[in-house]
Formats: sequence, structure tokens, C-alpha cells
Amino acid sequence: MSSVPERIPPTYIAVLIPVAAAINIVGGYIVTALHLPVFLDMIGTCVVAWVLGPWWGVLTGVVTNLGLALLVNPVYLPFAACNAIGALVWGYGLKIGLTKDFPRLLFLGIISAFVITSMAVPIYVFVFGGATGHFADIMTAVYLQMGAQLWVAVFSSNILSSLADKILAVFLAVPIVQALPPMLRYRVEITKQPPMKVVMYTIIGIVIGVALAAGFVIATAK
Repeated sequence: MSSVPERIPPTYIAVLIPVAAAINIVGGYIVTALHLPVFLDMIGTCVVAWVLGPWWGVLTGVVTNLGLALLVNPVYLPFAACNAIGALVWGYGLKIGLTKDFPRLLFLGIISAFVITSMAVPIYVFVFGGATGHFADIMTAVYLQMGAQLWVAVFSSNILSSLADKILAVFLAVPIVQALPPMLRYRVEITKQPPMKVVMYTIIGIVIGVALAAGFVIATAK
């Protein structure tokens, strides 16, 4: 008879969600303070979406952006929708087997980047006029000077940052999940590669993702 419970105890859920949100908030703070070209505010969301399910991931994403809006910068608040949609993509991505090996994880990271960027661009344009103070705004300005329309400029700059960020989030979530107690991760089917291979795959994935984004941007600019 198996000693593994059918459901994760509520106490584990009550601990994991705020810890994951705290990881996201710290990541978002670092990005804001150092003006990095990524976001780092969805790693914990990915972990929760895999371990507890997509809708718990949505809750984690909303809590994250509320915290970031209060503690770091109010511009984070409307982007709670992006954190939430990322949780759904990652959570349901696991359910259909997109976390079992490196190629599928990379595909999941790329798909999530495009979905989240598609959600983010209208927020950038309608709420903030195309700029929020993120590093990507520099690229947006460059594309605008090249004659691109605002929507194209915002999408092109954001997808470059988002591809690197979401691939990084997916591959960083792997060792975090692997380090969790068996009671939390026993139902999570993710690649069992050792940490060093995960690091190597992360670097390769980011390079591939950014190269794809650069190709897209160049093709769009022509």
C-alpha cells in the first residue's frame, strides 16, 4: 500500500504559495534595481503551477504582482494578468507532457513567452503608452525611430526579453521542483537531468530563444 497521500496537505499549499511569491518579488526587485533586460518575476509561479496545479499558479501570480505593486513599483499591478496566463500555460503544459525532456521544456518556454507577450503588449500600449521604465523600452524607442508602429515596436522589444526570461524561468523551476520534498513533487513529471545539465540546457535554450526572437524582429522590421 502506498504511503503517498492522494492530495497535498493544505499546510504545504499555505507555505509554498507565499514562498514562491516571495521568490518572484525578489526577482522583480532585482530587475528593477539593476535595470536587467529580463523580468525574473515568474519563476515561483512556474514552480507552483507544476506542483499544485495551474490555478494555484494563477493565485501565486496575482499575489506576486500585488506585492510588487506595493513594494517595488505600481506599474506591476496590471501585469498580474500576464503572471496568471503564464501559470495556465505552464500548468496545463505539464499536464500534456511538455516538461518531460529538454526539447519539450524549451518548446514550453518559447510558447509561454509568445502567449505572455501577447497579453502584455495591450497593457503596455493602452495603460502605459508603450513604456514602463523597463530595459526593453530602449529597444522600443529604437524600433520607433526606425519607423515601426507602436504595437510592432512594443511587441518586438518585449518578445526579446520575454523569450530569455520565460526559458530561464522554466529551466530554473526544474531544480527547484527537484529539491522539494517527495510529498510535493511525486506527481510532477519533469526531466530528471542533474543540475549542471539543467544549467547547460538553460543557456542553450536562452540562446536559441533569443536567436528566434531576433530573427522575428528582423523579419518584422523589413
